[in-house]
Amino acid sequence: MDQFLTAPRAIVDDVLAAAAMLQPLLLSEADSGTRIVLQAARDPRQVAVLSGGGAGHEPAHAGFVGPGMLSGAIAGDLFASPGVEAVLAAIRACADAPGVLLVIKNYTGDRLNFGLAAERARAEGIDVASVLVADDIALPDAAQPRGLAGTVLVHKYVGHLAREGVPLAELAQRGQAFADRLLSLGMALSSCSVPGQQVGRRAPELGLGIHNEPGARPVQPGTAEEALALVLDPLLALADARLGADAPLVLMLNDLGGCSTQELGVLTRLALQRIGVARVALMPLPAALMTSMDMHGFSITLAPADADVLAALQAPVQTLGWPGVRVPHAVQTFAPALKRDDSHRDGTRDAQCAAGLARVAQALIAAQAELDALDARSGDGDAGSTFAAGARALQQALDTDALATGDAAALARGLAATIEHSMGGSSGVLLSILFTTAAGALADGRDWVQALQAGVARMQHYGGAQRGDRTLLDALLPALDALAQSAGVDAAARAARAGADATAQLTRAGAGRAATVPADALRGVIDPGAEAVARAFAAWR
Repeated sequence: MDQFLTAPRAIVDDVLAAAAMLQPLLLSEADSGTRIVLQAARDPRQVAVLSGGGAGHEPAHAGFVGPGMLSGAIAGDLFASPGVEAVLAAIRACADAPGVLLVIKNYTGDRLNFGLAAERARAEGIDVASVLVADDIALPDAAQPRGLAGTVLVHKYVGHLAREGVPLAELAQRGQAFADRLLSLGMALSSCSVPGQQVGRRAPELGLGIHNEPGARPVQPGTAEEALALVLDPLLALADARLGADAPLVLMLNDLGGCSTQELGVLTRLALQRIGVARVALMPLPAALMTSMDMHGFSITLAPADADVLAALQAPVQTLGWPGVRVPHAVQTFAPALKRDDSHRDGTRDAQCAAGLARVAQALIAAQAELDALDARSGDGDAGSTFAAGARALQQALDTDALATGDAAALARGLAATIEHSMGGSSGVLLSILFTTAAGALADGRDWVQALQAGVARMQHYGGAQRGDRTLLDALLPALDALAQSAGVDAAARAARAGADATAQLTRAGAGRAATVPADALRGVIDPGAEAVARAFAAWR
């Protein structure tokens, strides 16, 4: 399977049932042959607002049913308009309202089926009006521009006015005037897949329809900036011509179904930057609003930022699909407290200690290739490079006399800072934790062995590794045990070597990337972190 979907004919029913489980909605009975969702507690004093169309565009339209938006929604099969009887049944369910307004996307099936249902309802004495949404600008010469994501803004606009008590005739007039000023254009990198149908994937296309209909032309944007410009620039040109070059705008960015959160974030920033934040009076949060199944694309809608429009879009509602709005503004920054503590430079110097540290650095740099080779068999192959980076930074600190090698606490702080800023990955962070903790212990009067033991304990606290988990601890802990017994540095080096060699027999790693490596791949392979520790102790003595 490549999608988490049920059988093609069941998808629509499942999606509507999910909405009815999460919202106070009424769902038409399954054996009625209709798919109607209604507010469970609609106010009969308000004009009822209905919309709908083929399924596959969720959350449109059931996701926008709720007080202040739609009174109900009618769904057809995937990409197929609902039948006349279903639309008429929804109108009849709202017959107690002081009128019913239909919001119709400009597609032939929707126009005809909703239109005939409206005529039959009028014949039954129900006052019905409609708003036709045709916001697509992809095909400038099209006799019937398509209805796109701008339809959702119409839902919000007329739904708010209906809640405010605006009568049907005025609601229809104001709703149509708003719809006529909407501009939408989309782009998809690929067409959508339709369950139960064999649909060939299309190349990137500007204006690709939400039912996989042909768009304006194929395109090959090389970057997100180019893609955004292809969509936004024609919209801005029309908005400038119709509304005025400086007229404030409502900007809506719609995910057609397959965009990641990261893509929406990038497109949002680019759009606001290209229009100018100051010109965007309001923006619904970028979201999937009018989708086309899993189509990997986006659409942008521009609307006039009139006072009544802003009030309607900002009015709170409780629906599944409406994401809320924000007033965009320029990025506000602050200066992080990144001042580095250089107090570790202050203190006495010890030539013997500096020489030992230099030998350790040289040994780890020389071992880079071998450690990387070990890590390639049990991890991601960069352990040697990581330790070598820290070792080179240590060399530089020694060469520039940046370490107080004669002051234990200052030296530990210096080692922690050097490692933190040079070694990548978890090893660098863990060793920095070790030496940071050790510095505090040394300042409190503990000796080096006790301080390093305290550092290891904190390292284990944050890292979670224990002895026997195939980590650098398998060499470091035995070495510290030897030092704690006053056995001397030579004994510590031998203990570290024995501990490192023993990791070759450990076929289960309890921490690090090796934790996911099969036992057979670990057998006979020394842990690179433990090997690095063993070589460091050998070089120090």
